[in-house]
Amino acid sequence: MKHIRFFGIALAFCLAACNFAWAQTANTAKIGAGTIYLAPKEGDRPVPKAKFRTDALLKTAAQTGQWYTSQMFYAQPEVLQVHPLSVKATPAGVEFVLPAKEVVPTVRQDVEIHYPHRNPLVISPVAFKLGQSKVSKVSDWSLDMSFVRGQDEMLFTVAHGNPYVSFQISRGDVRLRLPVAGDRFDSGDDARILALRVKGKPYALFGPTGMQWKKVSPTEWVGLMPSGKGYVSAAGLPDDRPDTLALFTRHAYAFIDDTRAEWKYDQATSKVDTTFNTMTKIMEGQDNGPLLGLYPHQWFNNASVQSALGQSYDTIRGKIKLIEASQFKTSLTYNGFVPYWPAVSDSPRKKQLDEVMAADVRNARRMMLEEGKGPYWQGKGLHRILKLMDVVEQQGDRAGRDRLLAMVKERAEQWLTGQDHTYFHLDKSQGAIASYPEEYYFVEQMNDHHFVYGYWIRAAADIALRDPSWIAKDKWGGMIDLLVGDIATLKRNGADFPFMRNFDPYEGHSWASGMAFDEFGGNQESSSEAMNAWAALILWAEITGNRELRDLGVYLYTTEINSINHYWFDLYGQVFAPEYKSLESSIVFGGKYVHNTWWTDEPRQIKGINLLPVTTASTYLGRNPDFVKRSLATLKPETDIYLARDKKANPPDMWQDIFAKYMGLADPDLGLAQWNRWGSFELGDTRTHTLHYLLSLQEMGTPDFDVTANTTFFSVFKRADGHKTYLAFNAGKTPIDVTFSDGKTLTVAPNTLGQLK
Repeated sequence: MKHIRFFGIALAFCLAACNFAWAQTANTAKIGAGTIYLAPKEGDRPVPKAKFRTDALLKTAAQTGQWYTSQMFYAQPEVLQVHPLSVKATPAGVEFVLPAKEVVPTVRQDVEIHYPHRNPLVISPVAFKLGQSKVSKVSDWSLDMSFVRGQDEMLFTVAHGNPYVSFQISRGDVRLRLPVAGDRFDSGDDARILALRVKGKPYALFGPTGMQWKKVSPTEWVGLMPSGKGYVSAAGLPDDRPDTLALFTRHAYAFIDDTRAEWKYDQATSKVDTTFNTMTKIMEGQDNGPLLGLYPHQWFNNASVQSALGQSYDTIRGKIKLIEASQFKTSLTYNGFVPYWPAVSDSPRKKQLDEVMAADVRNARRMMLEEGKGPYWQGKGLHRILKLMDVVEQQGDRAGRDRLLAMVKERAEQWLTGQDHTYFHLDKSQGAIASYPEEYYFVEQMNDHHFVYGYWIRAAADIALRDPSWIAKDKWGGMIDLLVGDIATLKRNGADFPFMRNFDPYEGHSWASGMAFDEFGGNQESSSEAMNAWAALILWAEITGNRELRDLGVYLYTTEINSINHYWFDLYGQVFAPEYKSLESSIVFGGKYVHNTWWTDEPRQIKGINLLPVTTASTYLGRNPDFVKRSLATLKPETDIYLARDKKANPPDMWQDIFAKYMGLADPDLGLAQWNRWGSFELGDTRTHTLHYLLSLQEMGTPDFDVTANTTFFSVFKRADGHKTYLAFNAGKTPIDVTFSDGKTLTVAPNTLGQLK
């Protein structure tokens, strides 16, 4: 597949404090029993250098996998999809525009929704030419970029949801160029303000006191700057009413200086609260604070902000609504999961499960994906066998469990010791773990780190549930900690790994692409593989007793579900354009959404890529049973269109196991009825795991999202007759007493799955 696809401890600290067995040669370092390569092997691609950063920022780990990372890798960077604006740094100046919707028909007889960067306004200095653009500062959702030439500098700041671009210029006046003639509208007697309608869209520029705007031509204005006051802000407005212009004037001089998301997981209430803080620098006048734009996942069903919401913009993310505040909060419910489900004992199909399980155990070594040579497929192969092992273990075959466990350990250790051509490489200069052989631009474009390492971290956690000694620091735990650090470091602007490499705190989801390569910015395809990574972090953190990492994992898991439900599935009807024909988006970009994949336009794979791997941590997919059924009902008509274009399904029932499990989360009987024991199966799963999954749901019912618990690992299911099953898992070393929010209680022994029927 072609997927264009954070809690760490500083490496030096980790090496000193984690009791690693540490020895170094010229190109390798021993970490416990594992080996990390300090340079790629001959012929392997090196990690790219994020060189378009200022000297201060070059001392930090490269911030890949973010909405702005193209700015660090390319001399002529691509568009920044900031929302509601799109912005681009060019040698001629900084372009900005309010993008408009374009509906783009496809050969699939559906449409894509684009918000392209077209007809921008351009701001540049008059007194000097711009130097090379470089990233000069990053915070949780804001970005500073500077152009330096000798002693001259222009700096600009953008932030998610912020309708302004703020500029600081070292000397001289500022020039504004328009794509077509602009129509000036009333700004009263305030000479600082230039308000224009350009191609039907309202914009305003706000200069310092003493500034005068001079019209040079129908498409060019110059702002005559007073001495010592080299600042101006530019905004796209939601409309051209006088009160709107007055609102934007009040906040135009609060330049964003820093942004920070702070989260808290309350285990007792199963709530995840996030506070978004914006720090500003007041350039002149009163401190009226910033004007922020909230995305649908932030304002929808959020009672704490409803009364403060103001005007809105129509954007690729739906309506972004303005709020006059430097801080706001969100609160989400963590609905939990357990690492595996209990044995199926009462089903009339238990004999079939035994037969399928015996066959899969016999074929397990072959199913570890020998054909997949790189880290993604090897991670999936380990995951596949371990999910088979879950079932084998719960069904009582301990000897089979032990054979599978030994097999997975052997394969994982081969990679972790760097045998043959398979190995992990630490690039200290960029703060990244690369792995080889390379797949899907994983090194070249720094794609998919959370996808890939999520599989490996989950595999290590599943092994550790059975053999805690395997992850001791003198064995393999140190190597896994490095992979955790690569995707889940909490330290901001550190040198070892970037802060939450792939996760965007403001948009509330991760980005798979390491470097954006066109005007539509970064993207993420398989939201479900991101969820697999966050579930892996939670399990790893609980096993290793790392409370800070556990809380981070819960935050990531819960927050990304909320954004998936908005931007991939549009469950609440707030995002997709009326013209969009598809029920879900399979790839979400900064500036567009599409129903396609990177490697094929075959409908089953388009839908399945945002479901797999379907595990016990995937219960979130069953939140809206009606949506599940409607989604699966689109497969036949979409496939008919695909086949009518002289295409061939590969095979016609491709990934039928994924869709059966997806249906099972909505209706277990229907899910089981549509599964074919002898049919196709996705290479990251087994027939055993699928059948056990479906029989478990048939026995327990569908996920109950109304009940939570005061522990990390829990799930509740409800049958059609109202009967509930309560599950809780204890990853600790002492018994725990679990209280569910409906009053049910359960005592769970260490390293045990507890069940209450």
